[in-house]
Amino acid sequence: MAVRRDPASAEQASQPLAPPDAVRLDRWLWAARFFKTRGLAAQAVAGGKVQLNGARAKPAKLVRPGDALRVRVGPYDWMITVRAVTERRGSARDAQLLYDESGEGRAARERLAEQHKIAPAPTYRGKGRPTKKERRELQRLEDEEG
Repeated sequence: MAVRRDPASAEQASQPLAPPDAVRLDRWLWAARFFKTRGLAAQAVAGGKVQLNGARAKPAKLVRPGDALRVRVGPYDWMITVRAVTERRGSARDAQLLYDESGEGRAARERLAEQHKIAPAPTYRGKGRPTKKERRELQRLEDEEG
């Protein structure tokens, strides 16, 4: 038995899909390379690390061009405006074309990065498990006392 197809649906199937006008927030963050996986992007959004137009959003919230985002990645705050949306992750060069960063946000992020470079590295303070030499000294002291 032959299945009849509607000619109009066959024409739609042969045409390439138009780019979306809105995309899920977690998918856009992944495509714009703010996070390595969509799961990490969804966790960040659910954890309140991402604000859409000044308000906390859910991972499935739709992002459109012109939306303002504030993304916290580690100690850094990105204040960006969405320029384009896509569902596919591309190269880093393509990802930078998806958003515009505000000048004040970039300056604040660069200042914080400079402070992190200047800050001294944490040093070891001798805590933790004793070395063999320290253990022998402790044993010797305990033997003398007792």
